[in-house]
Amino acid sequence: MNLKILLPFRVFAEKSAVSRIVAETRQGSFGILPHRLDCVAALAPGILNYEDVEGEAFVAVDEGVLVKTGADVVVSVRNAIGGAQLADLRAAVDREFLDLDDHEQNVRTALAKMETSLLRRMVDLHHE
Repeated sequence: MNLKILLPFRVFAEKSAVSRIVAETRQGSFGILPHRLDCVAALAPGILNYEDVEGEAFVAVDEGVLVKTGADVVVSVRNAIGGAQLADLRAAVDREFLDLDDHEQNVRTALAKMETSLLRRMVDLHHE
């Protein structure tokens, strides 16, 4: 299989002769072998594991999408970290990707409050 990991601003990795891939979704981990049917999966923050001619490799990935079509597997994620020990990658997922989700939730809550306040003021102006 050919594996390509895409970030919003660049290609993170391109690997050929990949014999297996293991990815994490909200429902759990699943594996992809070369003859698996085409599929699409929404990825959760976690560890992407693949094996190629160089051996087994691990990449910490943020939320994203995995698409398998034929021999090509494209993983598009917001952020990825590679080249570290497995324990370090798991800590990076917990520290950077999951904390970011909490931060995004706080930002969304603040924006919702601002939108509500704006709508109330517009209604008040309309009634005056």
